Amino acid sequence: MDLQTYLPSKNIRAHPSSSCVFPPSKQQWFKVNIGILMERMRQNDSDLHVLQRMVGCEGETQPNSTLRFVRGVDMYGYDGDDFLSFDDKFGVWVAPIQEAELTKRKWDSVQVLKEYTKGYLENECIVWLSKFVNYGQKQLKKKSPLEVFVFAKQAKVQSNLILTCLATGFYPKDIIVRIRRNGRVLTADDGLTSSGVLPNNDETFQRRDHMEILKSDLSNCEVVHEATSVNEVKTWGKKATGVRMSKSWGKKLVFNKCLSCLARDLKCAIEFDTPGVEQS
Repeated sequence: MDLQTYLPSKNIRAHPSSSCVFPPSKQQWFKVNIGILMERMRQNDSDLHVLQRMVGCEGETQPNSTLRFVRGVDMYGYDGDDFLSFDDKFGVWVAPIQEAELTKRKWDSVQVLKEYTKGYLENECIVWLSKFVNYGQKQLKKKSPLEVFVFAKQAKVQSNLILTCLATGFYPKDIIVRIRRNGRVLTADDGLTSSGVLPNNDETFQRRDHMEILKSDLSNCEVVHEATSVNEVKTWGKKATGVRMSKSWGKKLVFNKCLSCLARDLKCAIEFDTPGVEQS
């Protein structure tokens, strides 16, 4: 018996010689195929085994803001190792290990499966990627601007101060916070502590960094949020200076769609090998 794969029911019919079944759930699909792989690799059921699938695509932004297909990914992994992948350039399945050769031959012989896989990666996946990119950009525009606050309080040592730099209201969560003392960026080795990025109650994020310094030290806090092109510097006891950075959007964008998301379109499973049939 060989691995099963899904074909969409819409406008696609399986080869007459194929066996078409309707699994009750995605969990059942994985259960059946893990059993097939365990049998093929002569494994018993005393150990844990993992079958994974990743489907995705990469697009490049064009001058008219549309995405051009660059490459696609449809691959399977078993127990942490690559098992089978689709080469979208040549429209064939690639088997990196000997145990996958049987599945490669059978899946390569089903032309409709190869055509659908290639078509999905080059078209529908790019459509989904475009939707998520647009959604993400709209979310950024809806968020309130980043705010930076600095505080100082007396430390236990009379000659020292505890400085706090608070950045809040930013989205997405990637942010850079630098506290400088006398021009040098401080690290944990200097005693710097950080809350890390924490959620606010409005879907934005915050981060607090703390440092104990001498009252005679000159210190400032720099906050960089590349997604909203903000670079703000605040000095304790002085007014803030803010810089708007030029946009630096990456041109290559990637969308990975998990099998559970994909399965809403998939109904018909084709078994590409049956016991007693001579292998080609």
